[in-house]
Amino acid sequence: MRLLPPLHLHLPAHGRGRGLAPALRQLLRQPPGSWDLPELPAIGGPLLAAGAVATSQRRCAALVGAERCWFGVNGASGLLQAALLALAPPRSRVLLPRNLHRSLLHACVLGQLEPLLFDLPFDTATGLWLPPSPDHLAAVIAAARAAGPLAAVALVSPSYQGLAADLPALAQVVHGAGLPLLVDGAHGRGAGIAAGVDLEVLSLQKSAGGLAQSAALLAQGPRIDPAAIERALLWLSTSSPSGLLLASCEAAIEELAGGGGQRRRTQAQAVAARLRQRCSASGLPLVQTHDPLRLVLHTAALGINGLEADDWLLQRDVIAELPEPATLTFCLGQRPPLGVSWRLPQVLRQLRRALGGPPLAPQEPPPLPLVAALAMPIAMAWRATSQPLALTQAAGAIAAEPLCPYPPGIPLLVPGERIDAARAAWLQRQSTLWPGQIADTVRVVAAQEPTGR
Repeated sequence: MRLLPPLHLHLPAHGRGRGLAPALRQLLRQPPGSWDLPELPAIGGPLLAAGAVATSQRRCAALVGAERCWFGVNGASGLLQAALLALAPPRSRVLLPRNLHRSLLHACVLGQLEPLLFDLPFDTATGLWLPPSPDHLAAVIAAARAAGPLAAVALVSPSYQGLAADLPALAQVVHGAGLPLLVDGAHGRGAGIAAGVDLEVLSLQKSAGGLAQSAALLAQGPRIDPAAIERALLWLSTSSPSGLLLASCEAAIEELAGGGGQRRRTQAQAVAARLRQRCSASGLPLVQTHDPLRLVLHTAALGINGLEADDWLLQRDVIAELPEPATLTFCLGQRPPLGVSWRLPQVLRQLRRALGGPPLAPQEPPPLPLVAALAMPIAMAWRATSQPLALTQAAGAIAAEPLCPYPPGIPLLVPGERIDAARAAWLQRQSTLWPGQIADTVRVVAAQEPTGR
């Protein structure tokens, strides 16, 4: 009896090589190590004005409609940090969304920045943060400015699950306030640049056919200073960038913007449409998102915690990308696995029979203000002497570490935040929804540490 191969429905989007950009796939057929080259004069590097890399960056910028493009070999994380450091001088205040990736917090530590965290609309059915409306973002900026000037605003679009913001309208709000806008578009395909944002970071392994760690920083407009960006990139980049990853950046962007890549994506979307149709015919509830290649199962509607669903599916060789208490996200990738449109609905029906029940209670939004400043500078809190404290006793303490359950890098708690009673109680309740992900203790700044600014 022939066994079916595992269903790999996770990142990188190339699906274990099936969806690699053609030029990259051809390169990887070369003798191993032949592409492991240093910054030879003919090759150059991301920060050099001459050489093949500089030429490629200029060509890729034109392909995606940006004025400038820099390749990155430390993932979207490294480029997000450099972008924020380029926009904000030390001791300035930056406005960051609650669904930020923690790399932006790292940038605040490195750049001595003060993060102001703003709340987002919350969907109680799915437990997902939603993109802000223009009115919401305008209220956020006004509230933040009431306490002092701002240097920059950051947004995430699309989200991990594929929820996209109205970036043209949001860019208009931010620019109307005289501020630059940085978009974490790690899960997107460059919609931010088309919408007029100033800086956008792409992860070329998430929505294109690149290798992990290959990424691009796109820039345009009068609010950015290319020299400041290159200075920040110099601080954070290796002096020996991988030739393979640089080639991955080029190949992925060329495929993303080229006709061949568009045709392959259309084919993948056709598979995704059949999959959605069969899930719908089976009564399997899906969350509506803006990314046709992200399938989000609403497990709470089936009476199943998404983390428990993930464990059950892993035992049956179905490997999803992102389990959360009310949802489970599958990444179909650039070339979805063969047979996924019938195999996945079949196993999800089995999941429903095995674990399903009455719908779970609505998810509880975190008790957060519209805009929150930290009680202690983030760098001071993160470096402070810390101690574990039970969540039942955490009210009044200051967090010393980020609290990040599985959504990789999205913190429920940020170093320097004071944990009030409502937040402590909410975290206790969250710990029951994230088995093995949230402990019953949290690390807080030791009592002897000063708590003023």
